[in-house]
Amino acid sequence: MPDLLDRITVNPAIFGGKPIIRGHRLAVEHVLGMLAAGDDLHTLLEGYPWLEREDVLACVEYARRLVAHEHVEPRIVTTAA
Repeated sequence: MPDLLDRITVNPAIFGGKPIIRGHRLAVEHVLGMLAAGDDLHTLLEGYPWLEREDVLACVEYARRLVAHEHVEPRIVTTAA
């Protein structure tokens, strides 16, 4: 699953360095919040046309690893988007 987690990036210039999806201004926590609120994959993909199924799976995997207390190092991007 390392390739899946490559979709999660951190850019200090975006959302104060919170994990985001592929450099876009959509935080992992926002996707997880929408899922927790009952939104399904179809709703997320409709709301964010650039978003891909694998992006959502990457968010869930990222959260799973954090809960499991695994070491997660998102890719740091330093260019402003």
